[in-house]
Amino acid sequence: MRTSWIISIAAAGALASACATTPEAPKTPTFAATLAPGAGITSTGKGAGTFTYDPSTHMLTYNVTYEGLSGPAAAAHIHGPAEPGANAPPVVPFANAASPISGTATLTDAQAADLMAGKYYVNVHTAANRGGEIRGQIVAK
Repeated sequence: MRTSWIISIAAAGALASACATTPEAPKTPTFAATLAPGAGITSTGKGAGTFTYDPSTHMLTYNVTYEGLSGPAAAAHIHGPAEPGANAPPVVPFANAASPISGTATLTDAQAADLMAGKYYVNVHTAANRGGEIRGQIVAK
């Protein structure tokens, strides 16, 4: 009888171990943007951006490169919230507009939700195209 009791406890322990789950670390979402001239803009400019967002720290990390602009970049930002093709104000200004652009920004919960919803875009401005010469919607990979 004592042996069956020990076997029962051992079996229960093995079953509990098999059912226990280890919580997974939150995934770090990744995003990309392909930069091209906006509607009505004549330019050979093009570029690309990669982005990661860490939900635990609210930190957005970005890397943007471009080439072929009509002149030096006067400014570059992440704008939003806006649907593709629509305009919105800057939400993350880049400290330096020269390619390559890299850095980090801390997002609010509302900004993170807009990022996840695909409502942010990168815009690179030049003197000839003050509203933006190339832009690209930031989309989940």
